[in-house]
Amino acid sequence: MVEKFEKRLAALQQQYAALLSRENEKIPLGNGVFERWKYPVLTAQHAPIAWKYDLNPGSNPFLMERFGINAVMNAGAIKLNNKYYVIARVEGSDRKSFFAVAESDDGISFRFWDRPVTMPETDEPSVNIYDMRVVLHEDGWIYGLFCAERRDPSAPEGDQSAAVAQCGIARTRDLVSWERLPDLVTPSPQQRNVVLHPEFVEGKYAFYTRPQDSFIEAGKGGGIGFGLSASIENAVIEKEIVIDRKVYHTVYEAKNGLGPAPIKTPHGWLHLAHGVRNNAAGLRYVLYLFMTSLDDITRVIHKPAGYFLAPEGEERVGDVSNVVFSNGWIADDNGDVFIYYASSDTRLHVATTTIERLLDYVINTPEDGLRSAASVEVLNKLIAANDSYVNRPAEVVR
Repeated sequence: MVEKFEKRLAALQQQYAALLSRENEKIPLGNGVFERWKYPVLTAQHAPIAWKYDLNPGSNPFLMERFGINAVMNAGAIKLNNKYYVIARVEGSDRKSFFAVAESDDGISFRFWDRPVTMPETDEPSVNIYDMRVVLHEDGWIYGLFCAERRDPSAPEGDQSAAVAQCGIARTRDLVSWERLPDLVTPSPQQRNVVLHPEFVEGKYAFYTRPQDSFIEAGKGGGIGFGLSASIENAVIEKEIVIDRKVYHTVYEAKNGLGPAPIKTPHGWLHLAHGVRNNAAGLRYVLYLFMTSLDDITRVIHKPAGYFLAPEGEERVGDVSNVVFSNGWIADDNGDVFIYYASSDTRLHVATTTIERLLDYVINTPEDGLRSAASVEVLNKLIAANDSYVNRPAEVVR
């Protein structure tokens, strides 16, 4: 029996080593705004063997999994000391999510740390925690903001799916030891997808929120919100405004929420968000970009029409199909940008681009005219401009 155990363990280790050493590669062409990469950067198969198996042949003679990993997705991201880190949402086969740090030298090939994040609990423990946004704040701390989900205490006993979502807050210096702070308090009944702005605003901590009337439905307050708190140790937003609303017959008609913390550029703050619409196949999640002013971070100054990134090919297949979601990106000092996005609540991918290309896209791509006729008008202008350029007289060609 021990011989079979050791043979199986050796095969598992060989398979795992091959996965970690597999070379990734850019997918050619694309839309010119970003490049996808062929393989996901993290999957359930990337979880360390020691997380899933009891490696003692005496207590696990068949070397079977004792802790199942279902998915790896929705990761916050940060660069520290020339290394790239993602704090991924890892979901066990028991449906409970937890956070785990994976690191990389190049932003593409990742390996999990040996242990998951041990996140302290509040006096009212969460049943599930997930989707951490990570930001190095002006105050010197690294903050993680995440969804802290608990069962709705007002739900009848027969309804075991009703939940209340609030924003959990934790901080760290090293991504290892985390200090849990009280959950964010806002005027909204529920909060998901809350993001901390990296700088003080009017001397206060600034939060991008998503007001929700219920756990699933955004309701009348739907959109990307904004509010200020004098404290982070006991964060309270007294006034919440919506800076980017849901709009009928758009990719963000059902709900929308900010992804990672925005990136500061000379032209404005770049924001990556997700938008949701409903169709016959269910909810479709896509990513979109917009920019707010440096002088007033609540004022949207550029917003291209439609989506920036949508699920393609096998990305459309998974536990929750037809979904892409991002809560982490990294902008390097040289202008390179790594966008970490999950597909269908199953796996984590990376798309790469540059600040220069993102600025070109967000500033020069036409905005949504909100009518079919307006879309045709934009298209005709583009075609006419191309005709004039392509068919110009030969003598002006340089």
